[in-house]
Amino acid sequence: MSELPLRKVGDFIFGIDRDVNRGMNSGALIFASEDLVQKAMSDGSIEQLVNVTKLPGIVGPAIAMPDIHLGYGFPIGGVAAFSYDDGLVSPGGVGYDINCGVSLLSIPITQSTFASKRKEVIDALFQRIPSGVGTKGKLDLSRQQLASVMTEGINWVIENGMGDAMDVDHTDELGKFGEAEVSKVSPAATGRGMKQLGTLGAGNHFVEIQRVSRVFDSKIASAFNLSENNITAMVHTGSRGLGHQVATDYIEKLLRSGSNQLPDRQLVFARNGERLFDDYIGAMQAAANFAFSNREIIIDQIRRVFAKAFNLEYEDMRIVYSISHNLARVEEHEVEGKKTRLIVHRKGATRAFPPGRKENGSLFKLTGHPVLVPGSMGSDSYVLVGEKKNMELTFGSSCHGAGRVISRHKAMETLNLSRVSEELNEKGVYLKTASRKVIQEEAPGSYKQIEQVIRSIEGAGISRSVVSLSPLGVIKG
Repeated sequence: MSELPLRKVGDFIFGIDRDVNRGMNSGALIFASEDLVQKAMSDGSIEQLVNVTKLPGIVGPAIAMPDIHLGYGFPIGGVAAFSYDDGLVSPGGVGYDINCGVSLLSIPITQSTFASKRKEVIDALFQRIPSGVGTKGKLDLSRQQLASVMTEGINWVIENGMGDAMDVDHTDELGKFGEAEVSKVSPAATGRGMKQLGTLGAGNHFVEIQRVSRVFDSKIASAFNLSENNITAMVHTGSRGLGHQVATDYIEKLLRSGSNQLPDRQLVFARNGERLFDDYIGAMQAAANFAFSNREIIIDQIRRVFAKAFNLEYEDMRIVYSISHNLARVEEHEVEGKKTRLIVHRKGATRAFPPGRKENGSLFKLTGHPVLVPGSMGSDSYVLVGEKKNMELTFGSSCHGAGRVISRHKAMETLNLSRVSEELNEKGVYLKTASRKVIQEEAPGSYKQIEQVIRSIEGAGISRSVVSLSPLGVIKG
């Protein structure tokens, strides 16, 4: 696949024409620097991107973000849009962790104030936020309560005293997908979700306490309630075992149906008009509402710890935004001069809508909504906003993180545990983990350099930086 002819389309944009591989229904675009493109060409993810172009009903090119790496079916960091009327939905284009996403909380204290109690606060957060593989939460929900979570999203959390009503307007989709169908979620998925609400999970999921280290656009930063040296808390997690089981259930059902002619069986899909099309979307949205609620409860715990440690008012700690990746959504986009309904799959990619889109809500009408891009453990994260021309380039999408450059297995083989810990300590990052091996698996050396990724996003005209956030303390599963 490294022999595929790449054509430079523009700054940080490379193309693959549709006639270079049999069966392609569209071309492909890769938004990245030359160095990042070469990394992607070596791990099989570009081959996956080309396979996506062979799916029926695809509209426009299959798209790769600079954090692209190998995934299930679709590459992680991939975007593809399909006609709503005669298109499809593919669970592999959403991913197993449905609505994995990032929430960012602005905390009205400075770095110097936080430093006086850094270890105490991180330790308290580690105790209050269950983390690790298969971890059970402190909430033990009945099936009826879980059904309400999957239907109402963060509204259920707020009504039960674990959030603030203002958080709704600062959450993607206002924290609730309205077409969630609890009846389409299997008993196995429900069983996994009943004890996992309010848990972090493992892998690349984290809670990170940060400081605003650089401000690139002071006006927008102020609108986002961010200022230099103020403290933030970033949460990265999703729908846990519930979402994973939903993906597993529907991939198995679709594979058994055997109705698809596929370049890769992991791209299995359901067409609009088929029962499994509606069933999967209903179950996906139910899992997405669980994920919104999961992040909201973790944010609630962070607020409570900081309120106690620094004598803060709960409501003075404001959510900047809670953003989603790993979703398929029905959206209206302009295609060849006509407004067209599409099903946009973003897997390891997120919306980056500029000013003016109705989905931004009234709060972000003039700025565009915040785009949250976490770095690797120990490196900076970024808050960006979408550029106007990005609607034409990527259906209003952006990267979701730094993106792995080596596998977890390779990281365990090649990275030294003690050295990784020393490097984090030298950078002033206090780390708490549920497992020692995650220190190697999630080490900065496992990921692409976030600065390269951000430079690619900005250089291509997708998004632009508002602030960068430097880590002070990290909790990993």
